[in-house]
Amino acid sequence: MRSVVLKGAERCTSCQLLLRWCICAARREVECPLQIDLLTHRREQLRPSSTGNLIHRTFTGSRQHLWAPDEPLREADVVLPDRDLWVLHPSGRPAPAAIDASKVQILLLDGSWSETANMARQVASWGTRVSLPMSGESRFWLRAKQDGNRYSTAEALLHVLALLGLSAAERELSLQFELHVYASLRARGQLGQAAAFLAGSPLRDGMTDFLAQLQTPRPLPAINAKAAPK
Repeated sequence: MRSVVLKGAERCTSCQLLLRWCICAARREVECPLQIDLLTHRREQLRPSSTGNLIHRTFTGSRQHLWAPDEPLREADVVLPDRDLWVLHPSGRPAPAAIDASKVQILLLDGSWSETANMARQVASWGTRVSLPMSGESRFWLRAKQDGNRYSTAEALLHVLALLGLSAAERELSLQFELHVYASLRARGQLGQAAAFLAGSPLRDGMTDFLAQLQTPRPLPAINAKAAPK
C-alpha cells in the first residue's frame, strides 16, 4: 500500500493530503444546533486518514480536545452544563427518541479501537453512554476492513445527524466524508479501489464539478504547504 505520507512530499496543512489531492477548495462549513466535541487521541490527530479532523474542519463551533494517557482531561473543560452529554460507544444504551438537538452535546471518541477503549474508561461518568443503530458495511475504505459495528468517527456522527433529523448537515458531511475517502485512495495510488468507491458514491451527483477539477492534472498550489525538507 502506498502511504499518504511520503518522505519529502508536501502536504496541505489543513486536510493533510498530498497537495495534488488537496480537497480544501470543496470545503463548505456547516452549522447545526448540535454541539459536537471530539476527544481525539494525540496520535490520531496526525493521521491523514482521520475523519475526526474532517469533522472539526467542517462543523462551525465544533471542538477538538487532545487526549493522552499521561495528560488526562478535566471534565469541566469538556462538558457543557446546559446540555445533555452523549458519549457515543457501542456498549451504551439506545439513543432517546424525540430529542431537541439544541440541548444535546455529542462526545465522539476519535482514535483506533484500542485507543478509544482507554478513552472511554476515562469519560464513562461524564454523561450518558449512547449506542447507535448502525448497520451495513462501512464506507471508510482507508483502514483494515471493519467488522460488525466498527465504523469511522464521521460515520458515527452521520447516524447521529440522521437520528436527530438534521438532514442538511447529514448530507453535507456525507459528501465531505466521501470526498475525503476518495481523494485519500487516489493519493495512495489505489486507482482500482478509488474507482470502485466512486461507483457507489453520492459524489458523482453531489460534487460533479469539483470531481472533474480534482481528476484533472494541475500544478501544485503554494498555499497551505509545508516546505519540503532539504
